[in-house]
Amino acid sequence: MINHEHYSYRVIWSAEDQEFVGLCTEFPSLSYLDVDRINALEGITNLVKEVVADMEANGENIPEPISEKTYSGKLLVRIPPELHRQLAREATEEKISLNRYISNKLAY
Repeated sequence: MINHEHYSYRVIWSAEDQEFVGLCTEFPSLSYLDVDRINALEGITNLVKEVVADMEANGENIPEPISEKTYSGKLLVRIPPELHRQLAREATEEKISLNRYISNKLAY
């Protein structure tokens, strides 16, 4: 059973709507507008709760919360050979492995 409170929520200001927008990363098609930031968060949380309950009742696949997924830490990225050479050179100059160098660059 999925706990709707474990999803990734955020609230942003919409200049176009002149309201706060509650969003859920795992349900990108859902949003909730409110003039109050806290109400926008509560609104999207309740909306997701309703959607998850409906999906469960209909036997649909429910997205797993990102916070509960496991990741291997491995990421395959294709880059142009020239960039690969440049990054390898920079890593060598820093006296660290290419993997560590790229990991450090991604962290910033």
